[in-house]
Order: sequence, then structure tokens, then C-alpha cells
Amino acid sequence: MASKPRVLFLCTGNSCRSQMAEGWAKSLHGDTIDSCSAGTNPHGLNLLAIKVMAESGIDISNHTSNTIDACDPETLDLVVTVCGHANENCPVFPGNARVVHQGFDDPPKLAKGAASEEEALPHYRRVRDEIKAFVEQLPRLFSANATP
Repeated sequence: MASKPRVLFLCTGNSCRSQMAEGWAKSLHGDTIDSCSAGTNPHGLNLLAIKVMAESGIDISNHTSNTIDACDPETLDLVVTVCGHANENCPVFPGNARVVHQGFDDPPKLAKGAASEEEALPHYRRVRDEIKAFVEQLPRLFSANATP
């Protein structure tokens, strides 16, 4: 039996966007794709990301903020950078991992001026839904010439 293709969602802090992407990938494609997330400078899980994913029925509260090494980089087939900083600072991966960039807005940055959690949540929800739409199309990225 062939092993499942492996994807890494890479962001700077591995706190929000990459965590959402990993949650969606496990929920939507867990039977066919092995997914992981990491950060170039991980700094803990974002509580509002946990909240909006739970609204969609996906529990990421047990995820941890990881370095790339925690995702066994030698075995990756695909690396998806989900923020500009990670794309610009993406390390070289051993093996045949293909790197693609699919940037998403940063919800904490968008919500920085929010006066309350209720004002902040729409930013997180929009990005969560954009990430879901991307992850739904993830299997096609494993074909040789596909681009996001």
C-alpha cells in the first residue's frame, strides 16, 4: 500500500493561518493526505483561530505550534506557504518537496484595531473560509504541473 502524500502548511508563527489549513486538511482529506503545520518562528496557538474553527466543527485546540523539524521535512511532498514572510524566508527542503505559495491575510493584523472579540471575529471567519476553499482543492496540487 502506497503512503499518503504529505503536505506542510508553513507560516511565520504557526499560530493561526497554517493551523487553520492543517485543521481543514485533516477534516477534508485526512483519509488521503497526511498534513502538518509549522512556523519559521512558532509562537503558540491563536485562541480566536481555535474559536472560529470550532464554529465549523473542527477542533484544533490540541494542535501545537511547531518548528519545521517536527514535521519530518525529508518526507514532505508539498509545502504550502500561507503568508508572505514564510514564502520569502522558506528554507530549502530535502527530497522532492515542491513549494507553492498561497497567501492569506493575517487575521490578528486585520483585527488589531477591533474594540472587542465580536469585532475581531469576522476577520478570522473570512480567512478561515478562504483557507477552506483553498484546502478543498488541495488534491490537485499533488499532480505534477498544478499551481494554486
